[in-house]
Amino acid sequence: MPTNPPPQPPMGYPGAPPPMDYPGAPPPMGYPGAPPPMGYPGAPPPMGYPPSAPPPTLPAGCVAVVGQQYCAPYPVDLTVRKKALSLSEGDFVVTDVNGVLLLKVRGKVFSIRDRRVLVDGAGNPIVTMRRKIMTVHDRWEVYRGESTNSSDLLFTAKKSTFIQLLKTQLDVFLASNTSENVCDFKVKGSFFERSCTICVGESNTIIAQMKRKYTVSNVLLGRDTFGVTVYPNIDYAFVVALVVILDEINRDRMGDDDI
Repeated sequence: MPTNPPPQPPMGYPGAPPPMDYPGAPPPMGYPGAPPPMGYPGAPPPMGYPPSAPPPTLPAGCVAVVGQQYCAPYPVDLTVRKKALSLSEGDFVVTDVNGVLLLKVRGKVFSIRDRRVLVDGAGNPIVTMRRKIMTVHDRWEVYRGESTNSSDLLFTAKKSTFIQLLKTQLDVFLASNTSENVCDFKVKGSFFERSCTICVGESNTIIAQMKRKYTVSNVLLGRDTFGVTVYPNIDYAFVVALVVILDEINRDRMGDDDI
């Protein structure tokens, strides 16, 4: 025997919904201007879901030639110690203000005469610096890691073309600057003071400075020690590579490998 549906209360019972045409009632779905259902293309995500984070961006004015991991939002003070004779540590040892080893250059007994490798504190290669043979001006090419492939070229540094007596100036060209009409950076070095300033292009905008530290222990131990200040958001591995190249050119200028 069929079951009759339960009787519905009459309209107007307490708690009953008002008729669809009551004042202020929402119009039916599909009315002009009605919002589309959730999930339509471009719909906002449900409440409680954080918006997707934008990709990280470099700080304004950041110079990351070797890598962003070598940039800091504050000035970085480095001590670059150079030994005349070194087998285990390398020719250059770079530490921070706390004496923590950051970078070093492999000693010449472990590398080819015209090739130097900058490594991190664990000995992992960062860049390879190679002298360009048979060029009018001293020219060094710097590659990523231990590569010397053109696809891994980061930048080139060469002596400026004008006559240099007491100064040593280097023009630095990034790999993307194939015309080399205008340098991207310039190293302005003092030959006798053993100091240098690194600027952006032909401007006076300084990104790093190096000065020699004169101490009795340095003289007795036969080593040079330099203080390098790298400005905020500047790649300090890039700066150290330029310091090494400048030293190589100066040492060739003196005709002595142990300057």
